Amino acid sequence: MDNNQNIETEKVHKRRVRYKGTHPRTYAEKYKEQQPEKYADTIEKVIRKGSTPAGMHISICVKEILEFLQIKPGQKGLDATLGYGGHTSKMLECLEGNGHVYGLDIDPIEIEKTKKRLADKGFGDNIFTAINTNFANIDEVAKKAGKFDFVLADLGVSSMQIDNPERGFSYKTDGPLDLRLNPDKGESAAERLMQLEEAEIEGMLVENADEPYAAELANAIVMERKKGNTIDTTKKLYRIIEDTIQNVVKKEKGCKDQSEDVKMIIKKTAQRTFQAIRIDVNSEFEVLDAFLEKLPGVLKTGGRVAILTFHSGEDRMVKKAFKRHLKAGEYSDIAKDVIRPSKEECYQNSRARSTKMRWAVKS
Repeated sequence: MDNNQNIETEKVHKRRVRYKGTHPRTYAEKYKEQQPEKYADTIEKVIRKGSTPAGMHISICVKEILEFLQIKPGQKGLDATLGYGGHTSKMLECLEGNGHVYGLDIDPIEIEKTKKRLADKGFGDNIFTAINTNFANIDEVAKKAGKFDFVLADLGVSSMQIDNPERGFSYKTDGPLDLRLNPDKGESAAERLMQLEEAEIEGMLVENADEPYAAELANAIVMERKKGNTIDTTKKLYRIIEDTIQNVVKKEKGCKDQSEDVKMIIKKTAQRTFQAIRIDVNSEFEVLDAFLEKLPGVLKTGGRVAILTFHSGEDRMVKKAFKRHLKAGEYSDIAKDVIRPSKEECYQNSRARSTKMRWAVKS
């Protein structure tokens, strides 16, 4: 047998991923979930249980978004946060083959996957264009594409990023403490934590996540650095959070280390801490502010925009910007109250629970 035949044999007999127990647990083991086109039954079972399949992202408030945007064939739209492409796919369907949607994503890894995913559904270059850029650059996009009839921005981090331990977005799995939406640019979370002063860390935790234990956590992080230890993995940071909360709560409330109350406080603190650091690493508030200020200028008269937010800081910024532009006469109408996902959607997708939708119409 020659070398070429050996190579072909190795390809044919490549072994599938093995895992312990009856069900896959780690991200790498969930190979079926990461191939939805091949294992549709597995995907359906995972979603039916109220979970998000590994490597996928379930779009939120699709019905509410489409009802508001009122997309018609021939229109031009922008998905400012492309992600997995779920929202984009539904908006493209509304065009019925006539019109165009532009999708922006800062993540160079996921944008290529989504572009192929949409192309496989029949949405080629004639109707869809993916652009690897930050959504703060919508004015530059509009200079080339022209103004838009509709715009959507889903400000949540995609499940593909959260679930992949290599990206470092979640405290639930061990991985490098990165948290960058674009892993090719800027400083990682680990690098940021090694540079910031204690007061800066405390301020970051308060401003970005309203963290009640910000002072204690900032002190614990700095003390860990003084010991000569690096905080370069998600589990290292989680252990600092866990130890800090256990010590603080024991003093405050006299709770035992492993009580359910303490476990819940640790979980909520970890969520807020990772959120605060992610916002800092990606300059998310500065980016959102630039997007909101440029937004009226990229919309056609009567153009509609819908924005999904996932924490109070984002929602406050969107609410204030919409009110400010309404007062300036740039919007003819804005949402008086937030729109939330239905109870059924929240049950099916737990990541939808914190979602708030606001909208505006260009004057």
